[in-house]
Amino acid sequence: MEREEKRVEMDDAEAIYNIGCCYSNGDEGLPQDHARALELWHRAGELGSAAANSNIGCAYFVGRGMERDEKKAKHYWELAAVGGHVKARYNLGVAEMNEGNMGKALKHYMIAAGGGDNESLEVIRSLYTSGHATKDDYAKALRTHQKYIDGIKSVQRDEAAAYDSARYRYY
Repeated sequence: MEREEKRVEMDDAEAIYNIGCCYSNGDEGLPQDHARALELWHRAGELGSAAANSNIGCAYFVGRGMERDEKKAKHYWELAAVGGHVKARYNLGVAEMNEGNMGKALKHYMIAAGGGDNESLEVIRSLYTSGHATKDDYAKALRTHQKYIDGIKSVQRDEAAAYDSARYRYY
């Protein structure tokens, strides 16, 4: 924690994000304080942390530490998605699907699946079976997802997955 605090003093977005997570969960001896977590995530987000923006979006979506606001949640997920945060992209898909915007939802899920998100791939499969996506959409999602998995494969990842597949599974 001492090293993280020093990094925070130097405006290290990752360290600020990490300390925010500690406050959110009440970890590392810090009290659970959602308002402080949100404050730190905002600071990290301003410094370019996509993960922080994603967490801000989740906090607004569930109303943790503030009033629930789906519009603000989408705004922060959009910032995170532009920054490459795959789960934020998935969350945008969920939000669009809940609003009945199946075309927009599919686009978000396709991008997330191409970034390795397994849940997005499963949603695309269900959209295909329900008639909201085409066979070509599902085939493309499978190809881009597999390309991502092939690109991150390594002996070390395979060994970790063999050791504890529930924790280290990456496909």
